[in-house]
Amino acid sequence: MKTATGYLDLDAKKRLLNRLSRIEGQIRALKAMVEEERCADDILVQGAAARGALGQFLAKMLEAHLRDCVHNCMEGDRLQVSERLMKAVSTALKL
Repeated sequence: MKTATGYLDLDAKKRLLNRLSRIEGQIRALKAMVEEERCADDILVQGAAARGALGQFLAKMLEAHLRDCVHNCMEGDRLQVSERLMKAVSTALKL
């Protein structure tokens, strides 16, 4: 496994960047749909797809954070580590 300069290996980083590119395309499509005054049903479907894709991105980032940071960079007693974990999960789950 080749590692990047951070907590993501190069393959994971590439997959996440590809996922972000797809999300970016979905957002551009949403903008175009609004500009073209497309049917609200279609815009809502596209918006839900973009939200779902972003949720998956956040889940993958959280997974990488938990896998690496919990073992390598979180210092403190169990309570402090637990609080940081809960904060990371809470942040990822906010809508």
